[in-house]
Amino acid sequence: MNWHAIKAIYAFELARTWRTLLQSIAAPVISTSLYFIVFGSAIGSRMAQIDGVSYGAFIVPGLAMLAILTESISNASFGIYMPKFSGTIYEVLSAPVSAAEIVIGYVGAAATKSVILGTIILVTARLFVDYSILHPVWMAAFLVLTSVTFSLFGFIIGVWADGFEKLQIVPIMIVTPLAFLGGSFYSISMLPPLWQTITLFNPVVYLVSGFRWSFYGVADVSVALSLGMTALFLVLCLAAVWLIFRTGYKLKA
Repeated sequence: MNWHAIKAIYAFELARTWRTLLQSIAAPVISTSLYFIVFGSAIGSRMAQIDGVSYGAFIVPGLAMLAILTESISNASFGIYMPKFSGTIYEVLSAPVSAAEIVIGYVGAAATKSVILGTIILVTARLFVDYSILHPVWMAAFLVLTSVTFSLFGFIIGVWADGFEKLQIVPIMIVTPLAFLGGSFYSISMLPPLWQTITLFNPVVYLVSGFRWSFYGVADVSVALSLGMTALFLVLCLAAVWLIFRTGYKLKA
């Protein structure tokens, strides 16, 4: 394993975050803080508890997960798209660096940004609502696993996209709606039976449910199923990345 190559790619991608702090960190934190103010403090104080948890605290894991999903995809997709756009990807591919080392560098940097962002959001949430973390180790595990999985997904999108417009299609048109409909603001047990069944086909439900369980010990689906679905999506993303480098899809053409 060429750790020097991994470190170089990782450091370069992470350095871009510090150069664009307003866009990479400040913007999503401010946006999420507005949700905490409106839904957590203003509206939440007038709503009944959900599963024994105040509404303001109940939405904390969902909002953190929403930010983590979108930023993981955005960071990873932009990170690999820009070398393609500028043509420097060919220098990386011609260097004595394996596909695994390239993926670890790019995806590792994107996942690190998402973990940092998620941590900042959780700290910021303390300013608006009072919440507890019942299982901190599992919370960290879900945070890291989700960040890595969706950074891999973002890497795939970055390879697939051939324009800046395509970089935004999946996060805006698919991931964000699924996150909003995946129990970020409510428990799916509050839905009619038919819609509960339909909602179970939304993969984000399992991410939000497992993450919320690590905070309060309550979940819409079993924790084992949440972990299993997340692991399955991770395996699918790894298989897709392997296929990309195996065939050279939109990288060597």
